[in-house]
Amino acid sequence: MTTTSETVRNEPADERPELGPPPKTWVQKSGLDKYSALYLWAGFMIVFSLTQSQFLTWTSISLVLTERAIVAMLALAFLVPLIANTFDLSIGVMMGFSVAITTALAQNTGNPQALNAVIAVLACAAVGFVSGFIVVKLRVNSFIATLGMSQVLAAANILISGNRSINGVLSDAYRDIGRTKILGLPLYFYLVMLIALILWYVLEQTPLGRYLFATGGNTDAARLSGLRTDMLQWGTLVASAVLASIAGLIHTWKVGTYSSSIGPGFLFPAIAAVFFGASQLKGRPNVWGTLIALYALAFGVKGLQLTFTTGTAWIEPLFEGVSLLIAVALASRQGIIKVPKRRKPTEDPPPVTAGPAPAS
Repeated sequence: MTTTSETVRNEPADERPELGPPPKTWVQKSGLDKYSALYLWAGFMIVFSLTQSQFLTWTSISLVLTERAIVAMLALAFLVPLIANTFDLSIGVMMGFSVAITTALAQNTGNPQALNAVIAVLACAAVGFVSGFIVVKLRVNSFIATLGMSQVLAAANILISGNRSINGVLSDAYRDIGRTKILGLPLYFYLVMLIALILWYVLEQTPLGRYLFATGGNTDAARLSGLRTDMLQWGTLVASAVLASIAGLIHTWKVGTYSSSIGPGFLFPAIAAVFFGASQLKGRPNVWGTLIALYALAFGVKGLQLTFTTGTAWIEPLFEGVSLLIAVALASRQGIIKVPKRRKPTEDPPPVTAGPAPAS
């Protein structure tokens, strides 16, 4: 008798049904899964340009591009460790730490202000090194470690500044970096784009970038394949701190003052941009997806502020909070963030009853 498996094996190869890829959904066909931020950006540009005459002026566009330069730098700072499955929640306060050191040194020492900026970057790198030590050597979860480090930095900022604002201590020559413009945009905007380009090349075109993505994708498998995953994650926290310190320098060029409110307010829009951008272009954290998501949301906020001409203070935090929730939800559904699934309660096994004693 011929069995079913034998019948299948005896069929000619050309008569067997071929299993092709599943049909694409309308979301995939339209590109909404990878280009939703571009669709959203285009929608904002069309709607607000038709309803608000000031929206598409170069003044408004250049203002959005330059005002979000600091957030863009912090988003890149958050992106680098996230690729290696590490979180750095201290980037906002780290930025304030950089501003506090730069302005306090300018106020209390006669150092060249360029040297003060270098000292601030090195100090932030040292803090990132300590965060890496806590995460790698002490085995503290990066989320908790960097959250605790942010409070330590907040205390350091108070001590450095004397819990006061620092104004008018930066020279005009130092501030000229923020005032000099090319094609209507300040130099620091081009610095952010240059750093983004360098990060894109390192992450997408070099072995180091592939090692970081491998570490973030499956840390245990990457370690078993010979990668020093601990050192890679440690390095990303140092890099994140350096990028956050550069965001602080941009603030000193742009504003030139220190206050205790600097830094933390930039954290949430930066995180929202990274998670929203992770669902764009490549379906994983990436540089250009982050920047596209950041500026798509920024132009949406600008359009709403022009629409509601008075009492617009609520628009930005509401927009950023909702976008963060949606971005994290999208990233979780696509597996970009590894969220453990809730286990269903298992039924108790039936009690074991004693059977009859074996005959002797």
